[in-house]
Amino acid sequence: SLAVLQALEDGLKKADADPSVKAVMICGENGKFSAGADIRGFSSPKRHGGALGPIVSLIESSEKPVVAAIEGVALGGGLEVALGCHYRVAHVKARMGLPEVTIGLLPGAEGTQRLPRLIGVPAALDMITTGKHIPATEALKLGLVDEIVEENTIEAAIRLANKV
Repeated sequence: SLAVLQALEDGLKKADADPSVKAVMICGENGKFSAGADIRGFSSPKRHGGALGPIVSLIESSEKPVVAAIEGVALGGGLEVALGCHYRVAHVKARMGLPEVTIGLLPGAEGTQRLPRLIGVPAALDMITTGKHIPATEALKLGLVDEIVEENTIEAAIRLANKV
């Protein structure tokens, strides 16, 4: 939603400007990182601002380490947000993917560029063209996530942020 995008942008800019903040952790709510955009919003009239790509680029260019705490799902734009982060910690039951291709859309927030850089072209092409969701264990093997945990993902992400 526009409110979430604005909160991400405002929060990251505030954290980057605050010298007492050493790292940033991004998480979802209610056990889910993000299922991506609500496609019903695509049919609404053009709106000003609110594009996900520039927010993901802002995350990626942060001078401070940004860690994603992935619980539940990171799909579509949610995975693209995670791809912009410098590190990713996922719960063992988390699933990730770019499913928008199954309804005729391409990932629009540079996921088609960031995913191949992270996991290699063959694996990224498979994910991008099929829209399949992969489990956290496979994401770890591919290098999509840095760590998987069975415990509290947010606490693990904070520990990683403090370590780096």
